[in-house]
Amino acid sequence: MTSPRPYTYVTMSMQPDRAPRLSVSFHTADLRVRAGLLSKPRPYLELSTAEADVSISTTGAGPVSDADLATAREIFNAAATYLADCERLHTEQTAQAKGATDPAV
Repeated sequence: MTSPRPYTYVTMSMQPDRAPRLSVSFHTADLRVRAGLLSKPRPYLELSTAEADVSISTTGAGPVSDADLATAREIFNAAATYLADCERLHTEQTAQAKGATDPAV
């Protein structure tokens, strides 16, 4: 089975009397993820590919607020769920692929 080609999908929606909406979807293992501290100091999280970057930092580039902490916890929990789902599906898919190619299984 051939794997689908990786890609990054970026859209922008503009409607009268509404703020523009930008959507970025990364469908690639070539994703770079970095986190660290910027000046002042303030934390940042960056997701990037050759085609797009998404950066997350504190509200208004200011000090860390209670809302920023809540957002960071949501990101952490979502990332843990994503990791668990990836590990489970990878194990299942690997076992299925092995069963399809190994008559002894």
